[in-house]
Amino acid sequence: MKINFEHSLAAHCESGVTRSMLRHYGVKISEPMALGIGAGVFFSYMPFIKLHGMPVVSFRPLPGHIFARVTRRLGARISSRRFLNKDKAMRALDRLLEKGTPTGAIVGVFYLPYFPKEYRFHFNAHNICIIGKEGDVYTVSDPVSVVTNEISSADLKRVRFAKGTWPPMGKMYWVKHVSSTEPDLRPAILSGILLNCRRMLDIPIPFFGVKGIAMLADSMRQWESKLGARKAALQLAQVIRMLEEIGTGGAGFRYMYAAFLQEADAVLGGETGLGIFAVRMTAIGDAWRDFAFEAARKFKRRSEDVCSYNGLADKLSDIAGLERAFFTDLREAAGKL
Repeated sequence: MKINFEHSLAAHCESGVTRSMLRHYGVKISEPMALGIGAGVFFSYMPFIKLHGMPVVSFRPLPGHIFARVTRRLGARISSRRFLNKDKAMRALDRLLEKGTPTGAIVGVFYLPYFPKEYRFHFNAHNICIIGKEGDVYTVSDPVSVVTNEISSADLKRVRFAKGTWPPMGKMYWVKHVSSTEPDLRPAILSGILLNCRRMLDIPIPFFGVKGIAMLADSMRQWESKLGARKAALQLAQVIRMLEEIGTGGAGFRYMYAAFLQEADAVLGGETGLGIFAVRMTAIGDAWRDFAFEAARKFKRRSEDVCSYNGLADKLSDIAGLERAFFTDLREAAGKL
């Protein structure tokens, strides 16, 4: 049993699964459009939650939010489930596959057998789409893989119930019904933009959005004196990994959002000014990439003239200012549309 599902490579797991699952039901949208409608650009710095013993830094919403927002705004009905019992979770998955329903799942990557070993670590927010089963082997459309992959029932069960920070608890999700294969994208685009602006600007607690970037900068200035050289370096490595290796990371998300704004400008008829914002967001992505490069040089001690922690924090403070101005101006422009 294998569903006739078009597999394609994507820049990011959840936006890629969202695009592919909707395309399966006839809704043709791009991955950048899925990211933008789903308000997928975010930032959080959560020192009260630990990943590998270090504070969580994230450049994405919680897993499942992009899929839920996009499908809701495009008029699709979806369903999702979590489980306490592993066998029950596998039986529920099999029933959906028997009905010909591609099924998304959130998994941990450490024990994914088809992942290269250098990319495996304890991260429990990876999205895949399961599209078939023959005997005891499942077929997986993983958007970060060039081709489909196969995984045994035992291995799939293991990654669906991975332990650690944010355990997925067998979560799976699927599309139940699509009301139109050609939905009106205009309200979905504008709603997505305005939500993204609110989430980057208006969350009152300081761990999220542009406030979170500024908070990380302030914290980084004290790492070496408070934590010592080794632990400060490990925390910097954590930021680099979350920025550059998890999905598309911070800079990649910004580049994809710029592509969304260009596409949105065309969908809305052109001359909306969103093309200018695409250029600004590309520059912000460049600033994140420059920060990542300098942070990596600092961690690896490649030369004597590497940035200090204060210098890296200054770069983050500048990025916070750029993103604050960007989302403030974007909100004003979108409100006029």
